[in-house]
Amino acid sequence: MATEGKSPINMNSMSSSLQRTGQWVFSQDIPTDVVVEVGEANFSLHKFMLVAKSNYIRKLIMESKESDVTRIDLSDMPGGPEIFEKAAKFCYGVNFEITVQNVAALHCAAEFLQMTDKYCDNNLAGRTQDFLSQVALSSLSGAIVVLKSCEILLPISRDLGIVRRCVDVVAAKACNEAMFPCRTPPNWWTEELCILDVGFFADVVASMKQRGVKPSSLASSIITYTEKSLRDLVRDHSGRGVKFSDTVDNDSDERSLQRDLVESIVSLLPSDKGLFPINFLCSLLRCAVFLDTTLTCKNELEKRISVVLEHVSVDDLLIPSFTYDGERLLDLDSVRRIISSFVEKEKNVGVFNGGDFNRGLCSVTLQRVAKTVDSYLAEIATYGELTISKFNAIANLVPKSARKSDDDLYRAIDIFLKAHPNLDEIEREKVCSSMDPLKLSYDARLHASQNKRLPVNIVLHALYYDQLKLRSGVEEQEERAVVVLPEALKTRSQLQADTTLAKENEALRSELMKMKLYVSDMQKNKNGAGTSSSNSTSLVSNNKKSKHTFFSSVSKKLGKLNPFRHGSKDTSNLDEDLAGVDITKPRRRRFSIS
Repeated sequence: MATEGKSPINMNSMSSSLQRTGQWVFSQDIPTDVVVEVGEANFSLHKFMLVAKSNYIRKLIMESKESDVTRIDLSDMPGGPEIFEKAAKFCYGVNFEITVQNVAALHCAAEFLQMTDKYCDNNLAGRTQDFLSQVALSSLSGAIVVLKSCEILLPISRDLGIVRRCVDVVAAKACNEAMFPCRTPPNWWTEELCILDVGFFADVVASMKQRGVKPSSLASSIITYTEKSLRDLVRDHSGRGVKFSDTVDNDSDERSLQRDLVESIVSLLPSDKGLFPINFLCSLLRCAVFLDTTLTCKNELEKRISVVLEHVSVDDLLIPSFTYDGERLLDLDSVRRIISSFVEKEKNVGVFNGGDFNRGLCSVTLQRVAKTVDSYLAEIATYGELTISKFNAIANLVPKSARKSDDDLYRAIDIFLKAHPNLDEIEREKVCSSMDPLKLSYDARLHASQNKRLPVNIVLHALYYDQLKLRSGVEEQEERAVVVLPEALKTRSQLQADTTLAKENEALRSELMKMKLYVSDMQKNKNGAGTSSSNSTSLVSNNKKSKHTFFSSVSKKLGKLNPFRHGSKDTSNLDEDLAGVDITKPRRRRFSIS
């Protein structure tokens, strides 16, 4: 809100005005008989000249207990010494200029000194009233300047109705410009409003809303006002355009004013969906977090962001937070609340089919958000304070069915494991618990099979999936061999399919060979250390002879780790990749990797 106050006293301008006052006062033949004090300035004037125009000064002199009043204190004079000088000039009949910058102060001074037409015809109050009506409030720019000048004249400017008149004129003319622009660019009027205090700006916005202006016009004015008023905090909408000071001082006057400004702006936001760009809302949330605004303010911004979360970028979600000693952190709780609110909204509107939240069909919007969340996890994975529980909490907010592929999530997990090399096997398994190895692409599975940062069970799950695909490919080839068709009937598409299948099988054989060597190295390491734990025995039996092949030595363990047994893994996503694979009853045959 606009604050009550007085105009600051400029000593240079005050001394020059007093010198000019002395010139026109002392030009009179009659010596002065009263000194008027206005702030730190003293004016030597004549009583009879002041009393002729000001009923207020006449009462002070007549009601004074002193027989001869020689000093009058007008420290509460609106506008200060400069405005009193002009009022005194009016009493002496000296010409001066009334402008849009000083008309509000002159009118307040005239009412304060009771220089009205009731006391004297053609008095100062009547002159300022005519100027307001005929000149100052005849244009949008003039009305805004007058309204701006009222900020230092509160509360008298509001009590006299000047503020209300200016707000109504500004709102009416701004609505007219919004609907029927007469200048270029069409939103020029939003720039004009930026000079106002946030309290007067809120009054204008409320008046425009009552007049039925389009919400998009209100949103445009609010965005422009925010960018101008918080230019030191919101430089752009890129997501990285926030300027923060090196130290955090929550008690400074500047931060307090900025905090009140952000809270006021958030309270002005129209409730209509899609009016504000997502990066603008995220920039406001960064400011709210940085300035430590009220919880209500931050919750309102989080709710608005969650409504349009499908348009958010990773940079938008990088919301910084600060500790009391100025250390820069990331506000993960805000992001978690935003994602959770979005998922709940998607669930409530019925985008899931079948009633199963985790296995139902998800909307394209939720799938897009899932990719953004995975990319966000990859971005913050190197953050030192990110714990496993917080990482999984964000990853598990998105239903598993929203991810067609877990490649992006696997990338985030791999970055996290690389940034936290001291995790033990159990902790690494917890990190990977949010990922389904069976939903990785071939390239991702190939990378995972060679990734020593991953726990062994994840590698074996990926290997078992490839084994099933290889088995499926061999059986399909044998079935095609039973039905002998003339070569002429084989189409180009069939030939291409055979070639692709052969290449894929060859790649899988090569990968399985690498896995065999990897398991052999593990056996040697285990034997060299002299360990005989049950885990090593269950993975590779050291008592088997060399005559056994790789598949015969690992088949039992792979069977135990079969993710398809007892319904322990979700196989709903294998409808395309495992088409034609008999999982329950595989054909008994020996496989060769030669």
